[in-house]
Amino acid sequence: MQPLAVDIDGTLTDDDRALDPRVVEPLREWPAPVVVATGKALPYPVGLCEFLGIPIRVIAENGGAVYLADDDELEFHGDREAAQAVVERYEAAGHELGWGEVDFVNRWRETEVAVSVDQPLQPLRDIAASEGMHVFDTGYAYHVTAPDVDKSRGLRSVARRLGYDPADFAAVGDSENDAGMFELAGTAYAVANADATARTAADGVTEGSFADGFLEAVERIRGGS
Repeated sequence: MQPLAVDIDGTLTDDDRALDPRVVEPLREWPAPVVVATGKALPYPVGLCEFLGIPIRVIAENGGAVYLADDDELEFHGDREAAQAVVERYEAAGHELGWGEVDFVNRWRETEVAVSVDQPLQPLRDIAASEGMHVFDTGYAYHVTAPDVDKSRGLRSVARRLGYDPADFAAVGDSENDAGMFELAGTAYAVANADATARTAADGVTEGSFADGFLEAVERIRGGS
């Protein structure tokens, strides 16, 4: 069975971003390594693995942070200071990050900065481009990150450290931040709610959306289709 790299929001969740309980058993019983690959800050996928009862193998912050329990090594890629400079200019232009007074979204984020999708995107993209940075629109947040950091970089690291080729992996996700991982993995499925970039990069698109799509994808991966 292929090792599995899977996104969280929009893939393991329902449309209210609540974890769908039906995903627990497939992830626990998957006979090869499972890697949680997300744009969330590192504590979130680590906590998810612990509550699922699976080994902690995570790609966080869109590839900016990678941890594997197998070798107990934590690595970081990216430029948090450059990302912070972008959002400071964004705020100086009269915009906000949009998370309220207590910002749990960025509190533990070490390689990038996230802005709420309630805020205007184009000024953020323009400022980021002028600073040599990139913005991922995941549908849940705008992530200001270094241009050489994405989930494909995280997958390369994970594969090397686990003794696999990246093409050995199957990947499931829903957003443009999954596209690089999709192109690197041997098998990639976008769930039906995925954006156009993810759908184009994937080998297949499920009929089901959100966790329904994930469950469909893992059945197709098990069947080798």
